[in-house]
Amino acid sequence: MKMKTSLALVGIAATAALVLAGCSGTRGGDAPAAGGDKAASDFTVGVAMPTQQSERWIADGNNVKKTLEDMGYKVDLQYANDDIPTQVSQIENMISTGADALIVASIDGTTLTDVLQQAADDKIPVIAYDRLINGTKNVDYYTTFDNYQVGVQQATSLLTGLGVLDENGKDTGVTGPLNVELFAGSPDDNNATFFWNGAMDTLKPYLDKGVLKVPSGQTSFEQAAILRWLPETAQKRMENILTVIGGTKLDGVLSPYDGLSIGIISALTSGGYSASALPVITGQDAEAGSVKSIVAGEQYSTIFKDTRELGKRAAQMVDDILKGKKPEVNDTKTYDNTVKVVPSYLLKSVIVTKDNYKKVLIDSGYYTEGDLK
Repeated sequence: MKMKTSLALVGIAATAALVLAGCSGTRGGDAPAAGGDKAASDFTVGVAMPTQQSERWIADGNNVKKTLEDMGYKVDLQYANDDIPTQVSQIENMISTGADALIVASIDGTTLTDVLQQAADDKIPVIAYDRLINGTKNVDYYTTFDNYQVGVQQATSLLTGLGVLDENGKDTGVTGPLNVELFAGSPDDNNATFFWNGAMDTLKPYLDKGVLKVPSGQTSFEQAAILRWLPETAQKRMENILTVIGGTKLDGVLSPYDGLSIGIISALTSGGYSASALPVITGQDAEAGSVKSIVAGEQYSTIFKDTRELGKRAAQMVDDILKGKKPEVNDTKTYDNTVKVVPSYLLKSVIVTKDNYKKVLIDSGYYTEGDLK
């Protein structure tokens, strides 16, 4: 959506018309509105995704693209393979080739300030997708899941798997100590700290009481973080931890992402743990490989975030903006990107275990039985 009309040509009548129409270009709630009677097919939406190395992001890109195309929009979908300069270049190209709106799942939410200023200069609205874009006023809306609650769910599932909580979330009176190790997400992903804070706030009472113990002593986010969410990095860290703790038996591992869980399991099985007697291991994203692992009794749990709904929400935000409407949000306080609080829409997530995976994932149509064999 490009409104490049020279100020010299804007007359009093046009200004009055804009006022009467209630049109505003102010970012942070009132994104620029499309003018005229253009059809959706007259607009192109640029969709920037971080990587194709995760099946989750492939699904996200496909969902967003399909939803927008079903609405009639043209879509330019690009993956940056976790390379920041590539993502910046892709967004620059989307702007220069005429994108009317941008949906961006950033690799590093602090690196897009300059390119998003280019978007702002061309009056192109920006939706941050699942990962908050930090350090810029030029992001209009954000859609994601309740990321703090995701961390709470991960820790809760760990406690349930360990028998510290029952299926209703009540304390069972287990005194421990139970040995657990902690993993966190990528430090350049804003969501990672929300996951960590939600999980640690939930685990802290049990750590303080000695019900849980971290044998490695590595309990800070900086020690637990896995850059770029890479499974091989998680595997190497788990191998190092096993060396540090020697023969100490682990009862559980807090993992914030399924890809990391796979790396952790590889390290544990290589380090002497039987696939049928692994610690309680959490995850996130309900990736098919990890759901299969859950069914096989290896990984204990994952957090399902329905990316179909996330894609629909992002597409609806774009559709609203390009039609001159104000997108629906349900959070205007939580997501401060250091320059502004970005109006957000948060979706809900669900804990998945072997007991409920069919109901949550298959009955909802997210997977078929064949996908998980």
